Amino acid sequence: MPPYHPLSLLAALGRHGPRAIAASIFLGLLVPPAAALAKPLLLPCIVALLVISFLRTDLGQVRRGRHGRAVLFALVWIMGVLPAVFGYIVSTLLPPSDNGILLALMMQAAGPPIMSTPAFAAMLGLDATLSLAVMVSCLVAVPFTAPVLVAFFTDGALTLDGVALAGRLAVILAGTAGAGLGLRAGIGRPRIAAWNDHLNGINVLLLLVMAVAFMDGVTAYAIADPLLVASLTGLAFLVTLVGLISTLFVFRWVGGGQDVIMGYAAGNRNLGLMVAATGGLLPETTWLYVALAQFPIYLLPYLLRPLILHLTRPPAPL
Repeated sequence: MPPYHPLSLLAALGRHGPRAIAASIFLGLLVPPAAALAKPLLLPCIVALLVISFLRTDLGQVRRGRHGRAVLFALVWIMGVLPAVFGYIVSTLLPPSDNGILLALMMQAAGPPIMSTPAFAAMLGLDATLSLAVMVSCLVAVPFTAPVLVAFFTDGALTLDGVALAGRLAVILAGTAGAGLGLRAGIGRPRIAAWNDHLNGINVLLLLVMAVAFMDGVTAYAIADPLLVASLTGLAFLVTLVGLISTLFVFRWVGGGQDVIMGYAAGNRNLGLMVAATGGLLPETTWLYVALAQFPIYLLPYLLRPLILHLTRPPAPL
């Protein structure tokens, strides 16, 4: 196949996925009109990423119990222990006047891992089965845990409709799982394995569109109040890294680079889903934090790649 054939270019993009994703987060800042145009494509991109995740993941491994203990432990840690500890610390440290930031932080703590977690795992060369199982388990749990956690630690300032959230999640999961697993059965495992780089390339393109869409309005904020934008960006990185590092130590027994992906899942939460669950009626600072929290999500796969390569490198012969 010629090197400039579209499929060859797509595969090349997939082989350089983390680097391309890291660069894409800045595109929306540099070209604000593109961010406004991309915003309506957010939901379709999320759905497409989930379909591809189900397409390339062998759920039989999960049913056979290979990852059962890790999934259960991750569910309790990510959706229970971490949000409760974080909520206590944040609600104690932040004064009541910081209502918008408090809401944003609690929505982040109570949310499930981002839906693109399995896509990032695949782009980093790891088996996405465990990350998909953890993500789906957390999505099932979030209608029951998030409303309680957010209401408790914000003194009822934000109310999440658990029934409506559960309904939205059920539709998304049933539809994407049916489409992805149906395509997997029709295409077959060997062909999917052969298309690994091409599927990574599609993931990169979808994540690029999402990155641009999230930046809608951020450039104007950065010009008007650069100190606020810098402070919230630093806070987003701090929250993400605390979740990542603590989870990395707790999940060292998983190994094989999967402990890093569990840390990535714990540190990077699906704020977009939480915003949808609230109906979008949020303070401006909350909206701004949601956008700026995308920076660690998009930059960390590139920054974590050397660590994952080190953890998955076979031991040197004696």
